Amino acid sequence: MSGAASRWPAPAKLNLFLHVTGRRADGYHCLQTVFQLLDFVDWIAITPTADGRIVRSGGGADGVPEDADLAVRAARALQAASGRRRGARLEIEKHIPVGGGLGGGSSNAATVLLALNELWQIGFDLQRLAAIGAELGADVPVFVHGASAWAEGIGERLEPLDLPPKWFVVLHPGIAIATREVFQAAELTRNSPLITIRGSSLAATRNDCEPVVRARYPQVREALDWLGQSGDARLTGTGSCVFAAFDHEGTAREVAARTPAKWRSYVARGLDRSPLHAQLARLRGESD
Repeated sequence: MSGAASRWPAPAKLNLFLHVTGRRADGYHCLQTVFQLLDFVDWIAITPTADGRIVRSGGGADGVPEDADLAVRAARALQAASGRRRGARLEIEKHIPVGGGLGGGSSNAATVLLALNELWQIGFDLQRLAAIGAELGADVPVFVHGASAWAEGIGERLEPLDLPPKWFVVLHPGIAIATREVFQAAELTRNSPLITIRGSSLAATRNDCEPVVRARYPQVREALDWLGQSGDARLTGTGSCVFAAFDHEGTAREVAARTPAKWRSYVARGLDRSPLHAQLARLRGESD
């Protein structure tokens, strides 16, 4: 018997900085970064089914086949790990740009893991779900844990942070960038010195991927230079999106309103806690 559909948020993230501190023997890069969650979200409608099939019934990223969709892969991975025979239909309403460094695919995967863990009544804790998510992508665990965080390792060692309230202007220059390409670039700096949470200042940090992306993608370079006239413009992740932080919503919206027509702009509030976790708490009758 099928259940009713429920709708779940999948928030975007920013990397406030990204230092590449080394490269492991398996090819993964060692990083230090701060993940900032945003109130800019994709939505996933999930309908539990009794037939054992995991299907994407609508939506999703343009050009991404169902079997390659991280949301579908997450559902199948949870099904395999739990031994559950139930299925699900997923309908994904995409707002977060693909290939923009905002973590949309990873967030979709985390949302499916958390929602189906609840809907299928599996009962895995966050550590177990994060471990399943890490097999899908290095950014999935931060969305599973649902808090802005300091991250190390390949991004899986997380320490939650309470970040200063900020509003962000995020620009999408209309292109997608493959993370693999940037991390495989010969010119990428891979020896940034380690810093500590308490000993670091955002002004003293950077995104080590930015010089690579600036040189290879003139559209991103132009967006960084334009936004840099109004604030400290930075690349998030490996791009292509760029952002700047502001203390007030009004200022952010004024800057976004001047965005050239060739780009898309978004104004988003920084969050310390994922709206997905807030929804789960309400569902369980817990205090938010």
